[in-house]
Amino acid sequence: MQLNNNVTEFILLGLTQDPFRKKIVFVTFLLFYLGTLLGNLLIITTIKTSRALGSPMYFFLFHLSLSDTCFSTSIAPRTIVDALLKKTTISFSECIIQVFSLHFFGCLEIFILILMAVDRYVAICKPLHYMTIMSRRICSVLVAVAWVGSCVHSLVQIFLALRLPFCGPNEIDHYFCDLEPLLKLACTDTYVTNLLLVSNSGAICTVSFIMLMFSYIIILHSLRNHSAEGRRKALSTCISHIVVVILFFVPCIFIYTRPATTFPMDKMIAVFYTIGTPLLNPLIYTLRNAEVKNAMRKLWSKKLVSDDQFYS
Repeated sequence: MQLNNNVTEFILLGLTQDPFRKKIVFVTFLLFYLGTLLGNLLIITTIKTSRALGSPMYFFLFHLSLSDTCFSTSIAPRTIVDALLKKTTISFSECIIQVFSLHFFGCLEIFILILMAVDRYVAICKPLHYMTIMSRRICSVLVAVAWVGSCVHSLVQIFLALRLPFCGPNEIDHYFCDLEPLLKLACTDTYVTNLLLVSNSGAICTVSFIMLMFSYIIILHSLRNHSAEGRRKALSTCISHIVVVILFFVPCIFIYTRPATTFPMDKMIAVFYTIGTPLLNPLIYTLRNAEVKNAMRKLWSKKLVSDDQFYS
């Protein structure tokens, strides 16, 4: 429920107010966003069309790329447009929608990364029971639970945001809406709300990161019992997953597990996990995965053949 809210719109101060630097922001975000769309949509298309990529790992990778695409889309397009404007405003409703979408797809990515770790654990530590434990039906249920859990998490963020009264300042010192900068504008004591934020977003990030790193330590330890070829393949896959986990979680933990204080570097760190990680994920998974690269080559070959037949 929205209380005593006299503010109908917010002013986003963005990453910078300098006209030249805003042009740099425009070019950087545009290139990163186009790269994110190209990379993730290519993975989504490849997995959907390739029969060779039908294992649970690629089923989860499909949803990871989908969440990356949506996560980046919830922020990047508006930031790109705002970089061209002299004064950027966002309505209260749009701000709330951005908070919801940001946390929904960010939380979904966390849950999908956990499912990918579970998949690798079962594949490496319980290979004989892999197809039974990670059946298509079970994987679909797990992904559905991840979507529902993300929705619940996001609704909690919206509930916290709508309870904040805004009756004066409306300048958000950020390039997107989130609870942390909104707390600074609320004309009430936000100590309890900040505790709830840390116990919600902060706890999800920290606990998930610890669980993931612990699970990969167990997986890497169990590789001693595998053949040299099996170790090499599993190690390549796990290292890719670990790199993605570190790149995504470390900035998120820095932002969401602190008291209600802000640092000058916060916005740059936010840039890293809002547009940097969604761009790097497809690069990491394709460059270190021979099966995905081969499937992409076949998809591209079919495209070239069909184009030749069309024009001949």
